[in-house]
Amino acid sequence: MSDWDEVTYLRKKAPKSGALKSGSAIAAAQRQGLEVETSKKFAGGTNRKAVTTKDTAKLDRETEELHHDKLGLSVGKIIMQSRQAKEMTQKDLATKINEKPQVVNDYEAGRAIPNQQVLGKLENALGVKLRGKDIGQPRGPRGKGKK
Repeated sequence: MSDWDEVTYLRKKAPKSGALKSGSAIAAAQRQGLEVETSKKFAGGTNRKAVTTKDTAKLDRETEELHHDKLGLSVGKIIMQSRQAKEMTQKDLATKINEKPQVVNDYEAGRAIPNQQVLGKLENALGVKLRGKDIGQPRGPRGKGKK
């Protein structure tokens, strides 16, 4: 005897996504007159890494004629001196500019590949120019209307 509080569901399980994409499922949908959209994805379902071009491979090897430009130790020293003048640690500076402490460390050591956005953040946080002619000079306040 069955209890009145029991509920029995009689239905099929929904097909899995892999079954919906099979060739037989597509053919069945086409026979029924349903709209079917198929598209071939480039390298879909493979574990292949993205192919690099020759230029990036050459840059990675860093030959004399093709190499990444580094920031330079002189700018790194200016960053370190101005940070210490404000009595900040590398971690404090990194938090202030929303970057990782390793980024600040790389910039101070001269190992970083210069990024204009990060340099701008450092200039604002430290109040010192790090780009252009007057590197190391105090940076004036940016007023509205000036460009």
